[in-house]
Amino acid sequence: MKDMLRKAQQEHYAVMAINCFNLETMRSVIEAAQSMHSPIIINILQDHLLRHGDPEIFAWLAAHIAKKATVDVALNVDHGSDAELLKAALDAGFTSVMADFSAMDLEENIQATREIVQYAHDRGATVEAELGGIGDACGHQTDEDMKTNPQMASRFAEETGIDCLAVSYGSSHGTYPDGFIPPFDIKRLKEIHGAVSVPLVLHGGSGSGQKNIENSVANGICKINVGCDFMNGTRDGVIHLLQDDPNINYFELIHRTEPAGQDVIRQYIRWAGSEGKAA
Repeated sequence: MKDMLRKAQQEHYAVMAINCFNLETMRSVIEAAQSMHSPIIINILQDHLLRHGDPEIFAWLAAHIAKKATVDVALNVDHGSDAELLKAALDAGFTSVMADFSAMDLEENIQATREIVQYAHDRGATVEAELGGIGDACGHQTDEDMKTNPQMASRFAEETGIDCLAVSYGSSHGTYPDGFIPPFDIKRLKEIHGAVSVPLVLHGGSGSGQKNIENSVANGICKINVGCDFMNGTRDGVIHLLQDDPNINYFELIHRTEPAGQDVIRQYIRWAGSEGKAA
């Protein structure tokens, strides 16, 4: 993932990272990326890693599908706060992990992150970390106090040796209320970008809107995480198919809903500017 994001940083676009949890979502995401000739990152949330499989299963599935892909594919643990699970994922073949110790104070975060960085780099893998706080779109949305401090970000990146940094400047996780577009603090993002040399990451990309996405990419964001919009698009596909044919075979239902989620991914790839950027 490091090489993928460095290329994005140099050429001023962002790579989409889409949350997946099984064979169908992984395949759907890779096929959407291939149709746009875009690099892509498969994100597996720590919770999904625990509830829907284990590191070995996910690593094997991703590697098997990616072998046939015509674009670059990375496999990343998203929001991993269990150090032993992160190490297990790296041992299983994940190409990157997000060491999310952002709930700790700065010194503890630095120490815990540095340990994962050393473990990952010894295995040729990438580490993402987070500084600041990302709120809940339908709960406590990101406020001023949760935004990333540029000076702290500079120290954090230097002392941990991370490869990319997730920063907070207005986005929140989850699905926003209908019609709501979060106000992004692009001024804060510019300050972070000026202070930090590693590629920057936007979490909570779902529902952020085209303008926010494009402004973020123009000011240093090289990776954009989207989960809810992809899942919601796939869910809506299920609803429409069941409305048209309530007795549809489950096998057909699962396979025929994949295009609905892919349409969402292709839209984000266009906004992120990664179309045609696969090596």
